[in-house]
Amino acid sequence: MDKIRDLSSKRAAVIFTKSSCCMCHSIKSLFYELGASPAIHELDQDSRGNEMALALRSLGCNPCVPAIFIGGNFIGSTKDVISLHVNGSLKQMLINAKAIWL
Repeated sequence: MDKIRDLSSKRAAVIFTKSSCCMCHSIKSLFYELGASPAIHELDQDSRGNEMALALRSLGCNPCVPAIFIGGNFIGSTKDVISLHVNGSLKQMLINAKAIWL
């Protein structure tokens, strides 16, 4: 859990993913389209990936990826981020966290 906390607080937007996950790719693409440049942590390419996946599950992220943090706060997974995007609040969250500038 400390590794997750540490990594998620280093950048304004952080996404934990797996390289083979199509939903992870979609979320990354959405962030890039909004102008954010999130830190991406591929769990399947990290020696502590399994440990981090368990920590993400303990936060309520099931499946464990994608797990999205904005401004150091756990936002959720795909459905949570898509809901925020549809209702128009995702972009404002990214602006508030200084992940994007206008």
